[in-house]
Amino acid sequence: MKNNAKVVIIGGGISGVAIAYNLAKMGETDVIVLEKDHLASGATGRCGAGIRQQWGTKMNCLMAKKSIEFFETAKEELDYDGDLQFKQKGYLLVSSTKEEDKEFEQNVILQNKIGIPARKITKKEALKIVPHLNPDAFYGAAFCPTDGHLNPFTTTDAFYKAAKRMGITFYTQTEVLDIKTKNKKITEVITTNGSIKTETVVNAAGGHSYNIGQMVGLDLPVYSENHEILVTEAVEQMQGPMVISFSQNFYCQQTPHGSFIMGRGEPDKKPGLNVESTHLFLDRMSKTITKILPKIGELRLVRQWGGLYNISPDHQPIYGPVKEVKGFYLAIGFSGHGFMFAPVTGMIIAEMILKKPFSIDISGLTIDRFEKGNITIEGNVV
Repeated sequence: MKNNAKVVIIGGGISGVAIAYNLAKMGETDVIVLEKDHLASGATGRCGAGIRQQWGTKMNCLMAKKSIEFFETAKEELDYDGDLQFKQKGYLLVSSTKEEDKEFEQNVILQNKIGIPARKITKKEALKIVPHLNPDAFYGAAFCPTDGHLNPFTTTDAFYKAAKRMGITFYTQTEVLDIKTKNKKITEVITTNGSIKTETVVNAAGGHSYNIGQMVGLDLPVYSENHEILVTEAVEQMQGPMVISFSQNFYCQQTPHGSFIMGRGEPDKKPGLNVESTHLFLDRMSKTITKILPKIGELRLVRQWGGLYNISPDHQPIYGPVKEVKGFYLAIGFSGHGFMFAPVTGMIIAEMILKKPFSIDISGLTIDRFEKGNITIEGNVV
């Protein structure tokens, strides 16, 4: 193992790997990425694989739009020899009440101002897009045709291979045990396979980011929570877009190979690091999905799993340095959406570290927003 580096990134999910790639692209290759298991073994590899631009806050809309623009040419940009399974069949957001439908109208106005091609549609139009929707189970809808699906494993692999070609060093099966500081400055990272002297550490540890913060004496404003996913057998293509409902608390899409993947949040979940699968989720998810998409109830279930959401108080990411420890950067608190924001995360954190002009003004996403009370809560989450 190398015993020194200019930058050490903790976390080998898509955020950490995208940061490494962008650092290399901007000229800094003296970078080490540490992952305690294998790449994409955490939240990235357990996510629902959806990418959308339909948000209720301006910052999330801007980041999602720029990220999807990257994904549209990612295979060429990253010179990847595999299949990213990029599918732009849209996201169909279904409302449950007149009030939620009005909120969708306001969100579409915001999204259109930014250049996102979302549109408010009627129930009749929604049924043309997804004919097997239960018309009695929703009120109205919104639709964006450029949202869609992306394979989290191959996309992470594409970033990894591109970064490695440019000289980035990756160590898997290497857990961070401690981070040393002196005079409130980063000095060293201690791992299960040795120590690395450095002045810059990026916390991109996903569900474990709070624990990494504690190593430098920080009480970060995030917590982790298990969110489960269920998958069916593969069948012929019958649903193009992801169908999602915030009020009914679910998302469901058909992957390119034919399986349906779906998830929901559980209001009685306790914060923690467990990723167990439960019978309660299986029961609730099955009842939810067969109510709104009854045709899916005819399919056989294949498996289910859990994964960690790392949740911030406003359900938006926390980016950047902290005043308490020089050289410690955050890319945390994605609240279940780190996969789809990865291109922007990689770009912004690299620009911060290298003191370059920002491609996007993310001043509203730094950690001091919580002290200042300058927050806007993102309500469009599951």
